Formats: sequence, C-alpha cells, structure tokens
Amino acid sequence: MQEIDMAALGHQVLWAAFGLSFVFGAIAQRTHFCTMGAIADIVNMGDWARMRMWVLAIGVAMLGFNLMVGMGLLDAGKTIYAAPKLLWLSNLVGGAMFGFGMVLASGCGSKTLVRLGAGNLKSLVVFVVMGVAAFATLKGITAVLRVNTVDAVAITLPTGQDLPSLLAPTLGASKQKLALVIGGLLGLVLVGWALLRAEGRSFDALLGGVGSGLVIAGIWWVGGVLGHVAEDPNTLEEAFVGATSAARMDGLSFVSPVAYTLDWLMFFSDKSKVLTIGIVSVFGVAIGSGVWALLSRNFRWEGFGRVEDVANHLVGAVLMGVGGVVALGCTIGQGLSGVSTLSIGSFIALAAIVAGAVGALRYQMWRMEQMI
Repeated sequence: MQEIDMAALGHQVLWAAFGLSFVFGAIAQRTHFCTMGAIADIVNMGDWARMRMWVLAIGVAMLGFNLMVGMGLLDAGKTIYAAPKLLWLSNLVGGAMFGFGMVLASGCGSKTLVRLGAGNLKSLVVFVVMGVAAFATLKGITAVLRVNTVDAVAITLPTGQDLPSLLAPTLGASKQKLALVIGGLLGLVLVGWALLRAEGRSFDALLGGVGSGLVIAGIWWVGGVLGHVAEDPNTLEEAFVGATSAARMDGLSFVSPVAYTLDWLMFFSDKSKVLTIGIVSVFGVAIGSGVWALLSRNFRWEGFGRVEDVANHLVGAVLMGVGGVVALGCTIGQGLSGVSTLSIGSFIALAAIVAGAVGALRYQMWRMEQMI
C-alpha cells in the first residue's frame, strides 16, 4: 500500500468517526441520553425509563461488536479493554471517582459535550478542567501517583480478560464462537429487559438506545475494520489507522480524547499532533448536539448560578478527569464500548461508576437537607 493510500484511508476513517459521533451527539440531545440522568431518575423518582434506554444501548452495542468478532472482523484482544493485565483496583477506584464526579459536574464526559454544544458554559469549564486533569493523569503528576498505587495492583491473566478468551481454553471452543454465544445471549437478555416495559419502547427510548448502541458498534467497525491495515508500509507492522495508538483499535470514549483534544488545539502547529478517532469524536458530539439544539430551538446560553455550583463542577471535573483515566474509560468508554467487548475490567468499572454516582446523589440529598 502506498503512502498516499494510507493518507486517503486516514481521511476516510476520521470522517466516518466524525459522522457517527455527530449522529450520537444529535441523538443524545434529542432523547436526553445520559447515564447520570438515568441513575438520578431512579434514585430521586423511581423512574426507570432512561435506564432502559441505556441498557438497550449496551445490548445493541454488545450484539454488534460480538457479531463482528464471530465473523472474524474484530478481535477484542486488540482493544485496551481486553488486555491480559486486569487492573481491577484501577477500574474500581477510578470508576467510583468518575461516577461521583459526573454527578457533581451535572453529567459525564459525553453529556458535557452534548450540553456544551447546546450553549451550556458550565460544561465549557468542565470540559477544560476535565481535560487538564485527564492529561495530568495520563502523563503528568497524577500519572506518577496512578502508576505507583492502583496500577501496581493487578492480575496478569494467561489470555485476554474478555469472557470468550477466558473461557475458550476451558470449554474447548473458539473465541469467535464463544463471542457469538455469550455476546449474543447476554445482549439479547439486555435488549429484552429494556423492551419489557412500555417505557422502554417509547420512540425516544428506542432512538436513544438503538441509535447509541449502533453508533458504538459503528465506531468499532470504523476503527477495527475500515482502519485496519495488516502491514503498514512505514513500519511493516499491523496498524489501526486513526487510533491513538496504532497497535490498538479505538472505541468511542470521552475522557482521554478530551485531553488529547486540548493538546491538539494548544499545539496545533506541531506536525506531530495529528487528529485521531477520539479527537474528531469530541468535535462530532458537540457539533451534532449543537445542530440539533438549533434546529429544535433548544439552544440557549447557560452559566453558573452561585459559588457552590462553581465549586461542585470544578471538583466533579477533576474527579472525572482523574477517575476516567485511572478506570480506562467513562460511562461511554467503559460502560458501552468496554462492556461490549465482554471485558471483566469493564464490568468492574461500570459497577463502580454506578456506585459512585449513587453515593454522590445521596450526598447531594444530605447536603440539601442540611441547607433547609
């Protein structure tokens, strides 16, 4: 493959990722798709409608990813989520931090971009602070703390940590077949639960759940199939075009990509700073949300109301930036993309995110009672 072909392929991958993330942003703005909102609805009102939308998205994403694995198009082991090293403590601690932080900051990383696109200036502050905190945890002062503490506690497995890889030696079946069976059954169970009640079959629930799940699967196809090169002419090694690391395919996520977006913007003239699937997805979600907000006449400027509101959003943004990197992802990165790979670490991280969010909601209730 000639270098000009690689460049053309890179453009195709990035435009495809931008288009899918644009759709995700528009859907999220239209349907109020939000993990934090779904958890808050249950804790505060006992309303499971948005949770069914969220679970439907997980089920669809899981079905899509594992269908592609079964067809031999993807390999979960070539994602960051299914590596043999299970960072269970990082998943647990980082997930809890992220979950607590997203409540204080009025939404997770994707919701921050959706709100930003619709004119929310509070989300602009969260975007910047979360990105700086995430970058520090990737390569700066909190990265040293991360590596020397939670990351040092890990279990090295003989295979990848995705369920098909773990069970294949015991069951004597191929990973591809197990991905179809386990991913198919679990995905169908999740979809069935989501659609069991009428609230899960409303237009918004179906649009938000099915649409978001298909976007997650679509990004996996873009990064792992369209962008896959068996032999890069420059390195003569397998590569994934448009990925943050050429050795692993990118899925949709919104913590580290926000950090790399800030880095790309600040060092734009540095030719070594190139666009990736993650960076264009950040722009795609914000622009998609903004376009829908304008078309539906829901775009409006919004700022902070009081000092405590500022403090909550700042603390929440830091917790999301640090926690999202420590946990290897956010509600989208681990909760949808990671879980779709059937990774043990992703299930741990998602459970910790939910627990952290519930804890933060309880804290907010207690705080309000103290103020009365």
